[in-house]
Amino acid sequence: MELNKLSIIIPAYNEAATIHLILDKVKEVKIINEIEKEVIIVNDYSTDSTKEAVQEYINKNPELPIAYFEHEVNKGKGAALHTGISKATGEYLIIQDADLEYDPNEYNQLLKPVVNGFADVVYGSRFMGSNPHRILFFWHTIGNKFLTTLSNMSTNLNLTDMETCYKLFKTSMIQGLTLKENRFGFEPEVTAKISRIPKIRIYEVGISYYGRTYEEGKKINWKDGFRAIYCILKYGIFKL
Repeated sequence: MELNKLSIIIPAYNEAATIHLILDKVKEVKIINEIEKEVIIVNDYSTDSTKEAVQEYINKNPELPIAYFEHEVNKGKGAALHTGISKATGEYLIIQDADLEYDPNEYNQLLKPVVNGFADVVYGSRFMGSNPHRILFFWHTIGNKFLTTLSNMSTNLNLTDMETCYKLFKTSMIQGLTLKENRFGFEPEVTAKISRIPKIRIYEVGISYYGRTYEEGKKINWKDGFRAIYCILKYGIFKL
């Protein structure tokens, strides 16, 4: 399958202060094989000036194709991803958080297994490889590894980082899934459902991670961890 365009899905909630920085990184990255970029921003009813920040960026940077969508009420990150996925027109799409925890310069690392003809889906793992990783929360890391192990037990995959933001999908495959989770349950749900596609080829590559503290704007909390366990059981074990 020829890959001409990569859709970059950016869910945004109260990211006015940093969204221009991540968009600059997306604009600057040179994608292998001259693959075009399509940026899709979904504003999940931010209460700050995210909308104005994005519109100002679009006006000042017409060379970067950006499609902007917004929710009329706050629905959650998963719902924003659903909207963005439905609007994607590239042959493949990648999820990019609006903060600065993940580096768009690593898109090419995720794309290599695809352009070389090996992969349909590529996960970027924060727990493998030699790239830099910010040292933060011990129990958060233990929680991530526990959720990944539980997810692997239900899907028979051997991922090291199910909860990673950087997930690269063949667009037609993920658009063919019925996804229901509106918050952080998106990760275990999409992993469970994508794993059941016949003959799916899933790869994993090491990425860097510049994590944020809660004071710096990190939004996921312990409640989302319990929801993730529920979603693993629901979509992975019971296959709902």
